[in-house]
Amino acid sequence: MYAVVKTGGKQYRVSTGQKLKVEQIPAEVGAEITLDQVLMAGEGEDVKIGTPLVGGAVVRCTVVSHGRHDKIRIFKMRRRKHYQKHQGHRQNYTELRIDVISV
Repeated sequence: MYAVVKTGGKQYRVSTGQKLKVEQIPAEVGAEITLDQVLMAGEGEDVKIGTPLVGGAVVRCTVVSHGRHDKIRIFKMRRRKHYQKHQGHRQNYTELRIDVISV
């Protein structure tokens, strides 16, 4: 069984038992959360596509950890103008374990 869920402005294809890093969700480690924005759910040939959401479909997850991704280095430069800008960014994430997909 798999599903396509929307969280944090992005879409992810998830299946039971999978670990997934998503945009930071304000929840404690070990807490169970539900993702109710399910866009598609299916198993083999049987696929349900929502318009835009599948009615009554829910994905239950457990928060495994919180953390920060690797640093992304940003460098901007204008040639011949003596302009250089260095910048870095580390995005926060929440790691989820997919427990149950129910349609």
